Amino acid sequence: MLAILFAALLFARVIALADEPSKFAQKRTFPADDTRPSLNASSCPGYEVVSQQENRQGLSIQLALAGPACNAFGQDAANLTVEITYDTKTRLHVNIYDAAQRQFTIPADVVQLSAADDDATLKTRSDLEFHFNSRPFEFWITRRSEPGVRPLFDTRRQSLPTTSASGLIPGDNSTAFDGLPLVFEDQYLQLTSALPLDANIYGLGEVLASSGFRRDVGTNGGAGTVQTLWARDSPDPIDENMQNSALTCGFYSPSYGSHPIYLEHRYNESTRRAQSHGVFHFGAAGSDILLQTPPSSPVSIIQYRLVGGTLDFYFFSGPSPQKVIEQYGELVGLPTWQPAWGFGFHLCRWGYRDVNETREQVTQMREANIPLEVMWNDIDLYHALRDFTTDPASFPADQMQAFIAELTANHQHYIPIVDAAIAKLVNDSDVYDPYTRGNELDVWLKNPDGTEYLGQVWPGFTVFPDWFANNTQAFWAEGLRNWSSTVLNFSGIWLDMNEASSFCIGSCGTGANLTAATIPTMFFPGTPGNLVTDYPEGYNSTIWGPSGNITINGTLTFGNHSVDSPAVLAKRGLGAAAEAGVNLNSPPYALHNGDGFLSTHTVSTNATHATGVVELDVHNLWGLMEEKATHLGLLELHPGKRPFLISRSTFPSSGKWTGHWLGDNISKWQYMAFSIQGMLQFQLFQIPFVGADTCGFQGNTDEELCGRWMQLSAFMPFYRNHNVRSALSQEPYRWESVANASRTAIGIRYSLLPYWYTLFANASLHGSPPIRALFYEFPDEPELFSIDRQYLIGRDLLVTPVLTPNVSTVDGIFPGQGRVTWRDWYTHKVVDAAVSANTTLDAPLGHINVHIRDGSALLLHAQPAYTIAETRGGPFALLVAQATDGYAQGSAYLDDGETVPPTPNTTLAISARKGTLNVRPSGNFRIAQTLDRVTVLGAASVRPVEVTVNGRAVGDSEWQFDEEVERLVVSGVHLDLNEPVTIAWK
Repeated sequence: MLAILFAALLFARVIALADEPSKFAQKRTFPADDTRPSLNASSCPGYEVVSQQENRQGLSIQLALAGPACNAFGQDAANLTVEITYDTKTRLHVNIYDAAQRQFTIPADVVQLSAADDDATLKTRSDLEFHFNSRPFEFWITRRSEPGVRPLFDTRRQSLPTTSASGLIPGDNSTAFDGLPLVFEDQYLQLTSALPLDANIYGLGEVLASSGFRRDVGTNGGAGTVQTLWARDSPDPIDENMQNSALTCGFYSPSYGSHPIYLEHRYNESTRRAQSHGVFHFGAAGSDILLQTPPSSPVSIIQYRLVGGTLDFYFFSGPSPQKVIEQYGELVGLPTWQPAWGFGFHLCRWGYRDVNETREQVTQMREANIPLEVMWNDIDLYHALRDFTTDPASFPADQMQAFIAELTANHQHYIPIVDAAIAKLVNDSDVYDPYTRGNELDVWLKNPDGTEYLGQVWPGFTVFPDWFANNTQAFWAEGLRNWSSTVLNFSGIWLDMNEASSFCIGSCGTGANLTAATIPTMFFPGTPGNLVTDYPEGYNSTIWGPSGNITINGTLTFGNHSVDSPAVLAKRGLGAAAEAGVNLNSPPYALHNGDGFLSTHTVSTNATHATGVVELDVHNLWGLMEEKATHLGLLELHPGKRPFLISRSTFPSSGKWTGHWLGDNISKWQYMAFSIQGMLQFQLFQIPFVGADTCGFQGNTDEELCGRWMQLSAFMPFYRNHNVRSALSQEPYRWESVANASRTAIGIRYSLLPYWYTLFANASLHGSPPIRALFYEFPDEPELFSIDRQYLIGRDLLVTPVLTPNVSTVDGIFPGQGRVTWRDWYTHKVVDAAVSANTTLDAPLGHINVHIRDGSALLLHAQPAYTIAETRGGPFALLVAQATDGYAQGSAYLDDGETVPPTPNTTLAISARKGTLNVRPSGNFRIAQTLDRVTVLGAASVRPVEVTVNGRAVGDSEWQFDEEVERLVVSGVHLDLNEPVTIAWK
């Protein structure tokens, strides 16, 4: 939930607590004045090799400081170890760590990476090769097949810019590049690599970047990037700069998750061919990652700056974008299997006051004939805003049980919210079993002195589960089990606020009057002083009132073009870092956290876990560990059934446990556009089941924006409409134009369910991204490298949405440089597309452009129904778009849609040549539904004289041919897909 809505309420409290040193008792002191941090890494000496030893799978190198310690932001490590391991043919591991091994590293039971192959020959046949110089120690990575080509990663001083770069953020010298040595200190680590000039870099998130999916490296008028990785509860910040204009500074504030992986796509102008590779830093420490191109430099650079941990890197050889993503998934873990019902349409809002209003939405959706698969409740559900409860007056247990039983009987589902913090009991008469049970099991996060860490969230003063404690998994599973068995028979769980969010700084409940802690509901959105008054770009509510309608009394309401700029935040200064005593809450290197002080709006960095580690080192892991615990708890609750889980804060490997929504976005056209780059990021991050709050969460939507957004989200993996308390209601039945657009889009989505399902099976089996940037499939076309307002579903469907108001056309590029035939989804007509340039397409309200690539073969549901279960129970159809040579190919993965693999499954291999289509099943899952209709596009230029099915000639009434679109349709055949099928025409 959007904690930032309480900014005005909590500001005074935050400032007061920041001035209370007793709240931050644990400090780190330096032994003498001459070892205070210099706050300048330019004089750091780097390291030199003192010994090296080959081993079975690589090389081990011992390093020592090459000169006097600089102590730039902490204490230099005197000795380092570099372990080089040729993990697999496509993956190289380079781990630089302190020889004393005192720095925090992620435990294997938190993130279990795949092991290296036990193959000594990889040292000589791996795709990648490690090289190094000894004095100073520098290393670079090349492709073994291209030893003379620019390295993929290159830390050599000779390869880095000879000129220094001024601060990326004007006035902030900490973003300058005055020195580029390897630095390894207890509180500051730095590593710099050269990049090709104007490199194509993707990833490094979670972020909303005005530069788009392709990151700004400081060329072509760009300012460069300071990407901070520090999970925080922030409502989808855009390019926040803490001093200057947000859209010109190049600063990218941290958001909910931390993903230090990037994909680089290199295009060779001479060969006109491109290759991709990936670089992953495996660490949980807060960090700044800088991308910049100094003036007159022939190269761009990337620099890592960490406030802890180690420099543990993995390199992936690709060479295609899809292969890089798959290789990353092989390392961190492949995405969890989604239940089939999860692909349906979900509906939620903060502000459904009771069970009757919640039920009313289900009724209204049914009456409007807009398919609804899953109904959700936000924190309105809770009693006293406490996890694992329902309000006895507004959501009484018996009525909720009856409501969920109704949903279940209609093949629908229910999901409640679970926030990160657990309410603390504040008096002896209060009863709240989750807190009491957590105390018994000793599962709460602690202060440095061993007392409870008490933050402040919705229910007042709160405690936080410590996922490192021995009993926390059992406690969490028990809480889910008790909630399900006594009140809510839920189908899945929504995890929110798990950065983890806290509304005060430090353990603000320690020594406080606990009985006066509840945050007043008078400050909820919609109450006096916090009214929801914002509308999308182009809608002026002062003139037209609050309806958000496209037209009022026949007049178009569009016309106010003002766009509010994101708020500018004040930057925390560096002065405190020079003090003799430095505590864990203010590391000497000041991360460019959008909230300034690292403990703002989250658990304090000196909070202590059961194993003795402090929050500063593990902050970015909190969401992941909660996701894992919840996933395992749901498996205990429903053995053998696929857990359905949507979460906000994520980390590498989160996709093994959860899906993700893109957070508390805003009802603006620009945020609808940003949802595409967010979706593309999370394909790279191996969390492919992702989507946005459709129609926008914060502020009021309007009719046009909501209609366009409902269409767009129907072609994204996770599809949920969700908005804030007291904002204009935005359920899709509210406007007839939105209802019509939604029915059409959902109908297409449900017909495509076998295709979606197969794409996600391939993601879970191989790590293949279901959603793809255009250049993933067409890597040698430079005009596609920056495209993020269109995307591909798999390899076969191109989506070109309308992302601006008051238009009836949209421009889009058709990949393939004229060598690929694209057909309109609705008419099946061939698009007369410009080559390597935009084509203008009709896009009236209610229409989203979708095009089919030639050579595709898609299994569909022939009769999309109201729910996923009913749709899956109906017959299949087949849509084949042959290339000019008659070629087409596809596959479809089928199973029961709910059982955790391994489970019976069957894959249909679909292939076509001129005049012939074959479907071949392989597997042990019995397919009950028949194939009733087959459509072949590009089948022939003239009407066939004969059509046969499995060698039997079919009558004229069973097939039709349309010469205009070269379309052959065979219908009413009821073919058994458990047996081979051959359809031929001549």
